[in-house]
Amino acid sequence: MAEKVAKPILHEDWTAVWLGAIIILLAVAGFTIPKPAFSWSDSTAFLTKLLSSDNVVAITGLFLIMYAIAVIGTWLAGKPIRALVQSFPVVFFVSILAMILAGNKQIKALNLEAVIFSLCLGLLIGNFVNLPQWFRNSLQTELFVKIGLVLLGTSIIFGDMLKAGSLGLLQALIVVLSVWYFAFWVCKKLGVEDDMRMMISSAVSICGVSAAIATAGAISGDTKKLSYVISLVLVTAIPMMIGMPYIAQWLQLPEAVTGAWLGGSIDTSGAVVAAGTLVGEEALKISTIVKFSQNVLLGLAAFAISVYWTYSRKENQAVEKPTLSVIWERFPKFVLGFVFASLLFSFVLSGETITAVKEPLKNIQTMWFVLAFTSIGMETKFADLFHQDNKKPLYGFLIAQGFNILVTLIVAYLLFR
Repeated sequence: MAEKVAKPILHEDWTAVWLGAIIILLAVAGFTIPKPAFSWSDSTAFLTKLLSSDNVVAITGLFLIMYAIAVIGTWLAGKPIRALVQSFPVVFFVSILAMILAGNKQIKALNLEAVIFSLCLGLLIGNFVNLPQWFRNSLQTELFVKIGLVLLGTSIIFGDMLKAGSLGLLQALIVVLSVWYFAFWVCKKLGVEDDMRMMISSAVSICGVSAAIATAGAISGDTKKLSYVISLVLVTAIPMMIGMPYIAQWLQLPEAVTGAWLGGSIDTSGAVVAAGTLVGEEALKISTIVKFSQNVLLGLAAFAISVYWTYSRKENQAVEKPTLSVIWERFPKFVLGFVFASLLFSFVLSGETITAVKEPLKNIQTMWFVLAFTSIGMETKFADLFHQDNKKPLYGFLIAQGFNILVTLIVAYLLFR
């Protein structure tokens, strides 16, 4: 099924920026973004809530909006449209299944995010269903990720840094900087590839899944490697979430110290909340504050990583450092969309407007990420994902995570005791 590739109207990064901006501006202007329900506890709730006519209409409306955006994005990027038109409904349907699985009450209790289900479903289909090559080629993983990252900027509010508290921000800065550089150093010593090393360092030190995705976008990282890092983050968060509260109890740590330790070392927000809840109200509050402080640093980190990567990367064994024009050419433009969204929501929009649109934008941002990981799974072979060479990144991740746990405990004890 060959289809002629047209000349791009916009670079893919700029396409993501404009499409993300259009979604944000439409939401701010009052356009209603459908918000389907995916939470359910039993078969009765599944039938009466998820399969209700209103919810089916909401899912259909969300599909049509995202379908149109995906088609426009594919056209602007000069990629084959006909293949995307045929493959997108399949990817969306699988992604909705992942959202439904993640919405189950028992699954939520384990704090497993929808992206892990979309990745697993995509892997099963990609490895056990004979997908035609045109289908695999039509998957717009990069575009989906970058649109989601632009929308992620709406949740990074600079004003919330002050709400997080000085101690939370101080801990976040110390932990992020020390753990990032240690992880980077360890992975380099182990011989982990450059892009994987950057993704692991960001995932361990900043905020897990979002940091890994943002870093992969900033450095144009391999999506297969990204899926591996995401899997490590989500799998290791479970034993940390369950075990660390009991270790804190055994060490007889004050609740505030425990909360700061949990918030600074566990890589997913859901797992942080669950672990803090196991300890107590004060621990939950402090852990949330510290975790949020790290999340706020994501925008600054993504920008810094983008500049570093574009400036330090050597091509064709060039001896001289790239000029400003070359740096601009290499620089991932979607980061500017991320920053624009963050500035807009931090300093321009009113609190009422932000309250009204933040949740709908968060929902559609999540769907873009879920679509992306469904696509990653369909593109990936198990042999690539679990190849023996991946033991080095695994060792690097685990060593860095151990260092993260230890350093965060020390910093939390010094600041919050």
